[in-house]
Amino acid sequence: MPNKKTKVIDNLLSRTKIYLIIIAILLVVICIYDQKLILPGIALYLIIIFYSYQVNKKRKAEISDHIHELMGDVDSAAKNTLINSPFPLVIMETDGNIIWRSSKFVDEFASAEINTSLDEITREVKQEIINFNGKKQSIMKQVKIGKKTYKVLGEYVKSKKGKNDEYMMTLYFIDNTENIELYTKYINSQTCIGIIVIDNYEEIMQRITAEERPQIIASLEKTIYNWAALANGLIIKTERDTFVYVFEKRYLEQIESTKFTILDTIKEINTDGKQQLTVSIAISEEGENNYEKYKSATAALDIALGRGGDQAVIRENGKYVFFGGRTQEVEKRTKVKARTIAGALEELINEASNVIIMGHQNGDIDSMGSSLGIYRFAKTLGKEVNIVNDNTSEALRNFVDALKEQEEYSEALIDKQTAISKTGKDTVLVVCDTHKKTYVEAPELLELTQKIVVIDHHRKSTEFIENPTLIFHEVYASSAAELVIEILQYSSKEIKLTEIETEALYGGIMVDTKNFTFKTGVRTFEAAAYLRKCGVDIIKIKKWFQSDLNSYNVISDIVRNAEIVNDSIGISVYDGHEKAANLICAKAADELLTINNITASFVLGYQGEKVCISGRSIGDINVQIILEKMGGGGHITLAGAQVEGMTLEEARQELIIRINEYFTEMM
Repeated sequence: MPNKKTKVIDNLLSRTKIYLIIIAILLVVICIYDQKLILPGIALYLIIIFYSYQVNKKRKAEISDHIHELMGDVDSAAKNTLINSPFPLVIMETDGNIIWRSSKFVDEFASAEINTSLDEITREVKQEIINFNGKKQSIMKQVKIGKKTYKVLGEYVKSKKGKNDEYMMTLYFIDNTENIELYTKYINSQTCIGIIVIDNYEEIMQRITAEERPQIIASLEKTIYNWAALANGLIIKTERDTFVYVFEKRYLEQIESTKFTILDTIKEINTDGKQQLTVSIAISEEGENNYEKYKSATAALDIALGRGGDQAVIRENGKYVFFGGRTQEVEKRTKVKARTIAGALEELINEASNVIIMGHQNGDIDSMGSSLGIYRFAKTLGKEVNIVNDNTSEALRNFVDALKEQEEYSEALIDKQTAISKTGKDTVLVVCDTHKKTYVEAPELLELTQKIVVIDHHRKSTEFIENPTLIFHEVYASSAAELVIEILQYSSKEIKLTEIETEALYGGIMVDTKNFTFKTGVRTFEAAAYLRKCGVDIIKIKKWFQSDLNSYNVISDIVRNAEIVNDSIGISVYDGHEKAANLICAKAADELLTINNITASFVLGYQGEKVCISGRSIGDINVQIILEKMGGGGHITLAGAQVEGMTLEEARQELIIRINEYFTEMM
């Protein structure tokens, strides 16, 4: 305030000086023309100076009094505004203590409940005040106090001058409840789009009589409509087995909390002892408009179906949330898709300059066998073809060594760098036995060509290869080898497999089915019969997977040291560091499953710097869902995972936590 007063007076004096200088110049000019006027001019100028001095002195006094009066009024108004602030206001010291509260603050936050909330807020703000470094700084927080939501604004004010400047903070509590409620109401009114598909509609309809069909369809549709009505949703039947579900986002949390009990309700529909009905549900809230949300829901549905169906998937906040998925995949008897894929693949390869095939990291016999099947398919079409084989697992080493001894395959197997140099825009890249872009043998190849073919049988994960040109992904299949054999059977040209190719394909089926025990359907035996006609030597293949006496003793020790959790799950740990540790863990998990009353088994071991986990189940427990929570995947009865940054014991404890979560979610 004093600075403003000084400026006003200084301006007044400056103008007076200018006037005096102008008068002096005029008097000098007059005196030059008439020297008789010099003495009268000087006298007149002195009188003017004296008069100006007196007038300015008087004006300065009047202005000073006026400014003092005005500043007093402003200070009074500011103090009154501060004290009677229309919103709560407090002043805090740098140690977090409140030194002053406005009357509105006292009235607004009178209850004990609110004061408790306020104490928590001041404790949060206190640390920021303590960390304040003296630079211009302010804070803004949104907090809930009682039933209201406030936006808390804070401004630092210097309170004392000296060597160590001290600061205070003024906190303004602006009621933002109405805006928050309005925003929440807007968000809750947004549309969510869902798609409901009956997984096995065609199979069920073929197995029931014409008299039973209307009743089962009526029960099915009534169940779906009743479930949608719980969230005031709108159901539209778009096809015989497909429904589109539209509802407001306010009901999404309610739907999630029920964990999609409709999945179990559908399975309870009486089909007179025939196959159980199952549905897959996909819901999305992501997208700028309803069309984008529908596309997002469609993508989520592909994942649900790719994971075997009988489950629900919600796409929200950039993530997928899964529910259900605890039943075995249903084998589809029709081979129309295999015939279509075979024709499309043949056309794609005919138009390509060359073909590159790769499996997954630390490849197994199914990965290699299916790759060799596609190799022979492309060779028969007269194309240059190579298989990427950079990291051979211990389980596959003997087979790969035998393969390289044959002249044809010595140049067919190439490393990652050679594959990169051979891959161009016209190259067809075939990925076998995996669909995860982070798990393929050479992820770099996915960026070098747009002609990508995926052949896989694992349950679909969220890391799938996006936008492949052609995909043959069937989770009911026992192995990737089974799918490749079906493609070979529908080739327009006769495919003549070599001895080692038939052995690899048969080995892929045998290993993935655990000697035709798990995930074995009619089409699995048909594929095996095809290989038998090709002259496969089953005894020779069996010898590949025989364990030596030392390995068998190690496996026996792992089984002996297993502990039982949740009454029926066996968990054991192998702390060996040899290269074949992951193979030993897999065999030990298989062996644990042969023990009475054990329905699932997990064996942990080291694989380099990582901890590998092999999971097995007889079908009652979905080991894929459990290991998926640890970054793995697979099938209901067979799954695996690799964990980084954990010791064996830490990984074991994490596994137990995930198992408990699995049973909690089932309740």
